[in-house]
Amino acid sequence: MPELGALVALVGPTAVGKSDVAIELAVALGGEIVSADSRLFYRGMDIGTAKPSPELRRRVPHHLIDVAEPEEAWSLAKYRQAAQAAIQQIQERNRLPLLVGGTGQYVTAILEGWAPPARPQDDSLRQSYEAMAAAEGPQSLYSRLQAVDPAAADRIEPRNVRRVARALEIYELTGLPASAQQKAVPPPYRILRLGLTLPRPELYDRIDRRIDEMIAAGLVAEVQALLDRGIGVYHPPMSAIGYKQIAEHLLGRKSLAAAVAEMRRLSRQFVRRQANWFKAGDPRIGWFEAREGVDLKLVDRVRGWLAKAPSEI
Repeated sequence: MPELGALVALVGPTAVGKSDVAIELAVALGGEIVSADSRLFYRGMDIGTAKPSPELRRRVPHHLIDVAEPEEAWSLAKYRQAAQAAIQQIQERNRLPLLVGGTGQYVTAILEGWAPPARPQDDSLRQSYEAMAAAEGPQSLYSRLQAVDPAAADRIEPRNVRRVARALEIYELTGLPASAQQKAVPPPYRILRLGLTLPRPELYDRIDRRIDEMIAAGLVAEVQALLDRGIGVYHPPMSAIGYKQIAEHLLGRKSLAAAVAEMRRLSRQFVRRQANWFKAGDPRIGWFEAREGVDLKLVDRVRGWLAKAPSEI
């Protein structure tokens, strides 16, 4: 039986520095980056997502960045199909795929072989849930999901109205929680999991600085451009932290200072939710503090792993 294709995953919380480290890994190891960050799919959403610059993307090939318009919605099944295709193409070029990102559901779908089953759809039902969120606020819809499918609710951001509504739709149509219908098949990869971490106070400081840099770089104008093209507050991409808050500021619902404060608070919550996906005690993840020189340590770790036969791992 041929050896499974190698796949290296680099995970960790937002703002820890995964993108920069991944670039250095790819350069040193002959790799290409497959994004596992749901915020990076959308064109025109660059500043608020901390998207790698065009210069960095010319230096190292990136996949699944700028693949959709903000009007489009990407499901987990669609992401999984696209990511698997990208990984296969990279392996066929005898290069190393690096799965990089902090969207836990997307990373897990690839690493653990999630196979989302075909499920019935009812657009009118889902739209009624979305209308409820628009009228009563996303928390009212999220509370309903917590009551019928707490496992799914634990893995979905309360502000992500599209995913909350879809989980409720599945429950209503099938009578079973969406979380109970998730299947898995062994993924066709030889996988190395690596993680970057920092003490929470340092990470929160990085988040605060990055938010300030986003505002200075023109995040308000970027959100205004989305509003001008008809992207509303409850469009799926607007669930990314920063976009809805700045949109509400531009719509006169809150001050810029209040929007920024909410961005900081939600980013901290997001870090805590990411920790539920990428657990510090997970023995499958090799954790490294994101200090100067960490890229060299990770390169050595990957090279040692690649040199071993699968039976030795």
